[in-house]
Amino acid sequence: MFETLFNWLIEQQLLISSLVFSLLILERYSLKWLSANFVYKLWLLIPTSLVLTNLPAHLKPLQNTDISKMLITPNQTLVADFSISWALMYALVFSLLAAIATVSHRRFVKQLKLTRLEGCELVGTYSDIKILQSDTIDTPMVIGLLHTQLVLPTGYIHKTDSASLAMIIEHEQVHIKRADNLLNMMQLTITFAFWFNPLAWLGYMSFRRLQELSCDETVLKNKSTQQRILYSKALINCAANTRASLMAYSHYGDKNTMLQRLKQIKHTGNSSLVAKGAILIFAAGMLSSFATAKQPEAKNEKHSISPIMRIEPLYPTQAAEQGISGSVVLKYDISPTGKTQNVSVVSATPENVFNKEAKRALKKWQYKPSDSGFKNVLVQLDFAIDDNYKSKDLVEKITVASK
Repeated sequence: MFETLFNWLIEQQLLISSLVFSLLILERYSLKWLSANFVYKLWLLIPTSLVLTNLPAHLKPLQNTDISKMLITPNQTLVADFSISWALMYALVFSLLAAIATVSHRRFVKQLKLTRLEGCELVGTYSDIKILQSDTIDTPMVIGLLHTQLVLPTGYIHKTDSASLAMIIEHEQVHIKRADNLLNMMQLTITFAFWFNPLAWLGYMSFRRLQELSCDETVLKNKSTQQRILYSKALINCAANTRASLMAYSHYGDKNTMLQRLKQIKHTGNSSLVAKGAILIFAAGMLSSFATAKQPEAKNEKHSISPIMRIEPLYPTQAAEQGISGSVVLKYDISPTGKTQNVSVVSATPENVFNKEAKRALKKWQYKPSDSGFKNVLVQLDFAIDDNYKSKDLVEKITVASK
């Protein structure tokens, strides 16, 4: 399972990296012409592209008129073991990162020592959200994934003027309405899944910055210049009062992010429709290319069925020691889920030398899911002790018929 997932993730690296890199460039250089909300929504291109490039296999019919062949040598055992080792290391690092994040989050929430905010006008004004307070934080924040709550520092409402307080709470309300905490958790999980790709981590940080910028943009929509000034001062005050230990949970204390937010406030409302249109046209063309790449091709066009995850058979020790080479032809079915079924030996030379290992490996192969699967697929596995072995076709080629 882990090896299959690892192989799939490796296959997606070029697509993911190119999209993330493009979004990083847009965040860095285009926010003057493109609104933060617009660029933030462009992150939907990543899951959309992944869906289009991994459409069910029945959208691209697979036909096979040839017996596929695979060469196995005694040294390939090391290659298979190496692949499995990488998959296990990937699973270990992913599990470790997920465990650290879970423990850190629970410890942080426990240390908040939350109490209800009662007996003030603020509770009645924002009756649609649950407002709590904590002595251990210095800036407002939203906690929870499904049942979100607004947490204010104890005494915060007495230290902040009403106009600034209203806009800061409005900012946090945007997070709540958009379920940003849940999105952050999903984005962080995806980042953990791509932990070996530095662009994934840069992309996660960019996603969080754009999230804050888009919230600012939403809050300041139709606001006056005086209100924008008050809001900017409130942000600076939050940054000044944020302790380093909370930087993982709040962007208020990130100096680079704060400068970017203050700079973007000047450009809010100045986005270019021409620039947005150009980006949308480019994105539509890119997504269209992904979709058409998976469209069914002409029925007369022939393709060989290739596994997306192939376990290399092990060369039998006794055969390797005796210098025996040979071939095995296997017949099997592919289920709609992509698993191999009904594996049987059609022909083998020499008899009963490589059969067991060939069947064991083939039962673990994985294909892309399809509409109805495939029947009577043939593969010939050639076990060669050296490069001088010349394999022969043991059976005539047949056509693979869909179930």
